[in-house]
Amino acid sequence: MSRNRITTRPLAFLSLLAVAAAALGAQPPTRAAQAPASAPDRLVAAMHGISSNVILDYVKELTAEKYGGRLTGTAGYDAAAAWTVDLLRGWGYQPMGDQGSWYQKFPNPYTLVLPGTELSLQVQQAGGGTIVKSYVWEKEFYQGSTSDSGRVTAEAVYVGYGVTAPELGYDDYAGMDVKGKIVVVEPEAPMGPMPDTTLFKKWRPYSFHSYKIENAAKHGAIGMVYDYHIANPNARFVKGLILTYVSGAVLDDLFAGLPMTHRQTLDQIRQTLKPASRVLGKTMTLANNTQHHPEGIGANVIGVLPGSDPALKDEYIVLGAHLDHLGYNHELMPGAHDNASGVAVLLAAAEAITKAKVPMKRSVLLLLFGAEEQGVAGSEYYVAHPVVPNAKITAFLNLESVGRGERIGVSSGVEYPAIYQAMERADNQYVHRAMGAYSNLNLARPRQDAAHFLWAKIPTVSIGTSGAPPLPYASYHTTKDTWQIMTPEVMEDLARITFVATVDLANR
Repeated sequence: MSRNRITTRPLAFLSLLAVAAAALGAQPPTRAAQAPASAPDRLVAAMHGISSNVILDYVKELTAEKYGGRLTGTAGYDAAAAWTVDLLRGWGYQPMGDQGSWYQKFPNPYTLVLPGTELSLQVQQAGGGTIVKSYVWEKEFYQGSTSDSGRVTAEAVYVGYGVTAPELGYDDYAGMDVKGKIVVVEPEAPMGPMPDTTLFKKWRPYSFHSYKIENAAKHGAIGMVYDYHIANPNARFVKGLILTYVSGAVLDDLFAGLPMTHRQTLDQIRQTLKPASRVLGKTMTLANNTQHHPEGIGANVIGVLPGSDPALKDEYIVLGAHLDHLGYNHELMPGAHDNASGVAVLLAAAEAITKAKVPMKRSVLLLLFGAEEQGVAGSEYYVAHPVVPNAKITAFLNLESVGRGERIGVSSGVEYPAIYQAMERADNQYVHRAMGAYSNLNLARPRQDAAHFLWAKIPTVSIGTSGAPPLPYASYHTTKDTWQIMTPEVMEDLARITFVATVDLANR
């Protein structure tokens, strides 16, 4: 028995050696012996390396409590910016900010919104007594993100759009005594950009939130109720004015018992372009707890990957997204869709560009903007203080709220077809995601970073997503804009399209 084991084991071992030798002979050449992968192969490999899991992890990171909602000027925003810089540095990008740094700094006053808020309505009854209705934060109102701190109780007066425009023959405050009172104000202007764009441009300066707040204070108001039910730091801080954003339900209560409803009143102003201001016969209490920081400093993050062509490397393909969000209103505003998603997609594309090692004739400039939510201040500052000549930007792809949905939309893709066509080529060849271009005349007040680039005549598109199933709650500028509502697959597809289109534009 033992003899058989001794004789058979060497035979089995020799058989295994023979099989192994045959297998080794059938193996492809080792990596050292292989020909280098072609540029198209490297591009495809890098594109397939873009992962929805990694992109979603980026969104989770940026929406974490440690970054405090990324309000520009705060330590939380600065920490989020430093995190992105660590990634870009590790991938081989070079800093293009102030004095050889990654940061372009700019003045940026900011306001912290703290716990302690109230909104209530008091209605005097004909037979005596008062009915008091208290409203629910977030469901029915938000603290004004740039409100002064304090508590006021006063009569409420409706002043339409809050506009005083003598050259247009229009004044919502005409004949209204609002000194020491709370004014109720509509957003935007009585008319939109269409169909009369020339007339609208005369109204546009009066559509800004800051104008309305400052005009209310100029007329002596101590409080302002704004028909604008989202948290938003896109307005100047005005000392002595308590600002509260409210829902339509609050407006309906304010107009209850009057000859016309709120909706009827608003329609009348729009149809006639004449004020319909009136005393509402109700008293309100507004209380907000804030801390203003006029000394605030914001920062854009800027990195570059130099091009390889001596004649074209001074031209730039720019990828941009705003890094900031709202901070707290007094609870955390995570800002996943708006706009951690845009930053995450940009980062995924940026990593693929360096991993692919595909020579690119033009340089790639990355811009992560601060203070988009605070009046698109970061992009406005950048365009006025560019690190490369604006005329040398061949294409700017702005990624704005790209985390939810099934379809990709390219704003201004009609005006700048060369950029859209590069995205379309990438989509048609590799991704096959529903995508379309649409026109943007960019006539209204700036709402995205792309606006300032478009006004500077820089070839620019702004990319977003749509088509997600409706949520049972509002998510835009609320506490519910979390990573859980993201569509990772659309972010992955868009990152792949953005990466391939960037390489295409850099070499075309």
